[in-house]
Amino acid sequence: MTIEKVFTQDKIEIVGDTIKRVQVRTKTAFVEDGVEASSSYHRHVISPNDDLTNETDEVRALCEVIFTDEMKAADAPEVEE
Repeated sequence: MTIEKVFTQDKIEIVGDTIKRVQVRTKTAFVEDGVEASSSYHRHVISPNDDLTNETDEVRALCEVIFTDEMKAADAPEVEE
């Protein structure tokens, strides 16, 4: 009997009106002898100025297209003087 834990990014969505966000759903499946025994989901949201270091190449490439300089400026936190 072989049990493996398989991670898959099964849904990547662009959400929001003015300032877009990228929402990523990751499925964690426990597969026993080639048959999925159970699974669960986790979502995380990426904003224009977030660090993309830990994202997959696919998500990073999408974010580079979606998050324009104008959008990054609009999403930047206001600095108090």
